[in-house]
Amino acid sequence: MASLSALDTLIDLAQRECDAAAKRLGAALKAAEECEAKLTMLLGYRDDYAMRLDAAQVAGITPMAYRNFVAFLGKLDNAINGQREVTKHAHHKSAVEKTSWQTSERKRLSYRTLSERAAAETLRIENKRDQKQVDEFAARKAFYKR
Repeated sequence: MASLSALDTLIDLAQRECDAAAKRLGAALKAAEECEAKLTMLLGYRDDYAMRLDAAQVAGITPMAYRNFVAFLGKLDNAINGQREVTKHAHHKSAVEKTSWQTSERKRLSYRTLSERAAAETLRIENKRDQKQVDEFAARKAFYKR
């Protein structure tokens, strides 16, 4: 088995990697959440503007105003489509960062398990050596009592 100090170094490096991956994941999740909020805001604004167009048509609207409404709705639709793409990309990046974090966490836990096994093995060897010394002491004591 690897020495305890080497495993401790690996655990420390893996912990740093895991922390960095967690920070990247947090940033990616926050960015995805912000993208979702912007998309929701755009969709709400588009719905509001479409209702204004409907109300204006009922009240009577000039052809020029109608063209302006429709052109603006088209621009909103383009903005919404663009925001959907940005949101899709942000969710993909979040998924990639989540996978990266999970991988680094597994690695860290693997090193910790190896360290625990090494410590348990060291303890077993020490206990065996101590028991041998106790047995030898008891045997000498019994030998010299005769």
